[in-house]
Parts: sequence; C-alpha cells; structure tokens
Amino acid sequence: MNIIPVIDILHGQVVRAVRGNRQTYAPMVSRLCQGSDPVTLARALVKHCVAKQLYVADLDALMGGPAQHDVLRALATALPDIELWLDAGFRGQQAADVVLNLAKDTAHEASASARLVPVYGSETLQTQTPYGPQSVDAILSLDILRKQRLGPASLWQQADRWPSRVIVMTLDRVGAHDGPDLDTLTELQGLSPHTCMVGAGGIRGAHDLRAAQAAGAQAWLVASALHDGLLP
Repeated sequence: MNIIPVIDILHGQVVRAVRGNRQTYAPMVSRLCQGSDPVTLARALVKHCVAKQLYVADLDALMGGPAQHDVLRALATALPDIELWLDAGFRGQQAADVVLNLAKDTAHEASASARLVPVYGSETLQTQTPYGPQSVDAILSLDILRKQRLGPASLWQQADRWPSRVIVMTLDRVGAHDGPDLDTLTELQGLSPHTCMVGAGGIRGAHDLRAAQAAGAQAWLVASALHDGLLP
C-alpha cells in the first residue's frame, strides 16, 4: 500500500481537514513537527512516509479564491524529487494550465512545473473530460459528501474515459477516523479493474490500510492519522 501524505493549505498555512467543513478548519497541530508552515510540514510528512508523492489541496482556490502560487512554488523548490498532486478547484484543463504554467519562466521553474500534476475534482469539474483516456498527466477525484456523489453522473459512469489514476474521495470521512469507504472504492474498481484506485478519508491505523489494500486500493491519501501518530 502506497501512503500519499496530504497537506491542506488555507491562507498560507496548513490546516486540519475535518469532514469537508472547510470554513472551520484550524491550523495544524502535529506530532511530526512544530507549526503549520507548508514546507516544514510537507518535508516532515514525506520523510515519515518515505513518500514519492504529496497531495496538496489549495483551499483558497477550492473555495473560489486565487491559487496560492507562492506556496506552490516554495513546495516545488523544497521537494525537488516529489510529484505534487495539486487540487485547486480546477473547472477544466484551461484553468489547470493557468496555475501549472506559472513556474515556466526559467529552466528551474519549468522543471518544478513538470512535477505538478493536476487533480480534477468532480465537485468543481465542469467539462466532461479535461484529460485524454488513460492519461498519466492528470488525476480524477470522484468526490462524495454525505453519501452524495458530486459532479456530473457521467464522470462516475464512463470508466473508459477515466485517466490512469482515480481518487475516491469521501469528504465527510476526512479527518473523522470513521474508517475508509471501501464499498464505493470496490464498486468503482469493478467498473475499471486496471485503473489505479487511490482512496481518501477515514484511515485510523495500519489495519485500515490493510483492509483497503485487500479491497483493491493501490494507494491512500492520509493526513490526520500521520499527524496524530497512528501510523508510526
């Protein structure tokens, strides 16, 4: 099981995500390090998990504000060997390109930009498929909140148009320690057995990761369980 650590960034600092109620998120308190600085926490998480990917949720952009370009540049510079999965409320490919192309002014920044992978969340996605079939350059997040599947129904049903990596994001289990939503993940994997399925939300410890792996997940997005010392 590949553990992919997560940082949720609001107004320049990392916050603790709980059940998708973004307006109430408080600055992160972690056992891994002090403070809520994005670069400091990102480095601690990547080291703790020996991770090759880091999921970055830009909550400012997700809630309709501008993307936090300075923070993204700092993360790309500080983590040169890490693939950054960026969820910034993209409504289509054009919106993603605006953010991802900001770091292309110099050779160094172009290299950093290449490591930023757009995550298209069904909660905000407006176009049908902003990526090509089986794309390795984008990630689709199928988002669920209070048992409601967010976004166009076709996004959930047309598995032949999914990219190579799909996240099953159960927002109201994020930070809640309610256990992972394995039923939905198993259902979606049945639609596309060869897709790399990545779960998100609900992890309470190693036993949940083992159950998720048995259900077909190849990776899981984790934050709270890491910060609370539940995954040593």
